[in-house]
Amino acid sequence: MKFVLVLIAIVALLWLLKRSLGGVRRPPPPAKPAEPQPMLACAECGVHLPRDDALPGRGGVFCSEPHRRAYEQAHPTA
Repeated sequence: MKFVLVLIAIVALLWLLKRSLGGVRRPPPPAKPAEPQPMLACAECGVHLPRDDALPGRGGVFCSEPHRRAYEQAHPTA
């Protein structure tokens, strides 16, 4: 009889513990993907990059500061 009471107590404790830890958890809703950005070509080398990563300069946009400098040195304004 004592064994049955201990077994019932253990099962009840495990059930309560499982229930208090969340039991069945629902997965979080899927994250909304970021809006796509237009791709722009570097005026110096032609590589395409997202609009937010492009560096503006004279004559267009550039993928890096060295390319912007090289383009502006090769194409001086009059």
